Amino acid sequence: MYDVIITEFMDKPAADELGRRYSVLFDPTLADDRQRLLSLGAGAKAIIVRNRTQVDRALLERFQTLQVIGRLGVGLDNIDVAACREAGIAVLPAQGGNAVAVAEYVIAGILMLRRKAYQGTALVLAGQWPRQAMMGHETSGSVLGLVGLGAIAREVAQRARQLGMQVIAFDPFVETGDAIWADVKRLESLEALLSAADVVSLHIPLNEETRNLLDASRLAAMRAGSVLINTARGGIVDEAALAAALRDGALAGAMLDVFAEEPLAAGSPLEGAPNLLLTPHIAGVTQESNTRISWITIDNVRRALEANA
Repeated sequence: MYDVIITEFMDKPAADELGRRYSVLFDPTLADDRQRLLSLGAGAKAIIVRNRTQVDRALLERFQTLQVIGRLGVGLDNIDVAACREAGIAVLPAQGGNAVAVAEYVIAGILMLRRKAYQGTALVLAGQWPRQAMMGHETSGSVLGLVGLGAIAREVAQRARQLGMQVIAFDPFVETGDAIWADVKRLESLEALLSAADVVSLHIPLNEETRNLLDASRLAAMRAGSVLINTARGGIVDEAALAAALRDGALAGAMLDVFAEEPLAAGSPLEGAPNLLLTPHIAGVTQESNTRISWITIDNVRRALEANA
């Protein structure tokens, strides 16, 4: 039996530190071995996960002594928070640990998609010289629309403004008196933002209200020639509709780090779509952010266990 089970990758020195006081099983292969994970629940006081481990009612039934769930990140759509609340289990995300990493990823995506020059390696090596086809746009003077204005979006806004972008946002949950509105223009509807932005970046959770939020009709409402970046959660964007918009030329490009199904299955509707950059849910993961998130999570779990001792 183990006090703490870690099912996905993290900074090993942080895991070792937790192991000084508790019996710890650190095995990132558990995220892909559901049955083995379920067999390890007896006596466990804490489990530490990223986004791939499903912490649902079936798992909680096998982890009867669970006191705390440490989340290496901030998204909670893989954790049944309501069931944890009913069972008195603390769910502790690593708030703020990956904000810089995601913000830098979004800015990099803006620059690549707007400029259009960064997917030309194969053509140039083949002897082609498509200068006019790759003549894109400057980022300075363009409009960035943020859907959601939490901690990560605010880091993006700060960097975008330094690049000379105008930043607008739609987030009905941010109070009108929040100081952020001094630098970011508040829009009252998603539709207004989509029609005004040259770049749309998503920073909202996945839930029943946001699933397929950017469907075919909303993608069609985006400004002609605009680009879309999703580092939030897969399922917020209708992937088939996005692929169609890219093929039709309605959108100039998109960069996705998250998907409705991860990894992507064979025959994904995104396959073959032009002007599309894809990464494997890595926007928030750098060497630096992994270390920060790991230690934040270890501290969260340790404090919770000590409080229950």
